[in-house]
Amino acid sequence: MQSHQIKFPKTARYYTLNLPSSSIKKIFFVFHGYGQLASQFIHKFDKLNKEYLIVAPEGLSRFYWSEAKGIVGASWMTKENRLEEIEDYCNFIQHLYIHYKTKISEHVQINILGFSQGGATAVRWIEKKRPKFNNLILWGSAFPEDLQYIKMKEYLNDKSLHVIYGKQDPYITKERLNDQHLFTERQELNFELTWFEGGHEINREALNNLVENI
Repeated sequence: MQSHQIKFPKTARYYTLNLPSSSIKKIFFVFHGYGQLASQFIHKFDKLNKEYLIVAPEGLSRFYWSEAKGIVGASWMTKENRLEEIEDYCNFIQHLYIHYKTKISEHVQINILGFSQGGATAVRWIEKKRPKFNNLILWGSAFPEDLQYIKMKEYLNDKSLHVIYGKQDPYITKERLNDQHLFTERQELNFELTWFEGGHEINREALNNLVENI
C-alpha cells in the first residue's frame, strides 16, 4: 500500500457581521472551537458595536456530532495528516485576511480571537503568515507548545497578547496553568491574563468589556 497526496481547489465557508465601510473602526477575525460551526459561533459577537466588522471562518473538516440527530460540527485539524491540514487552513485564512484587509482603511484596528481549538489555529496562522494585527486574544485556549515564539519576538513586539479564561472552565486546571506559565516564561511571551465568571464559553459581558478596552 502506498500513500499519495494531491492538491485541488476547495470551497471554504465563512460568515460575517456588518459590512466593510468607512465607518468600520475595528475588525475581528474570530475562530471557533472544536465541533462548532462558524454560523453558531459568530452569534456570540452580535451585540458588539456596529462599527466592528466580524469575520468568522469555518474549519475545513465537518463531521456528525450525532448522526441520528443530524448535528454537524467542524474541526480545524486532527493528528492525522496534521501538517497538511495546518497548511490548508493557514492558506484559507490568509486568503480571507487579504480579501478583507483591502476593503478597510489602513487605520482600522485588526484583532484576532481564537476560542479553544480556534486559539491554536489563530496562533499557527500568524506564526506561518505573519499578518499585520494589533491584538491577539486566546479565549479558553493557550499558546501551542510546538512553536518557537522567541523567533517571533521582533514580530510580536508591537502587538498586544491577551489570554482570557472562565473561572469555572473545566479544561483550565492548575497543572495546565502551571505548565503554560513555565512555557511562556521560557519563550519570553508577554501577555495579559483576564478571568471572568463562567465556564468554557464566550461570555458576552466579558467579551464586551475586553473588546471595548483594547
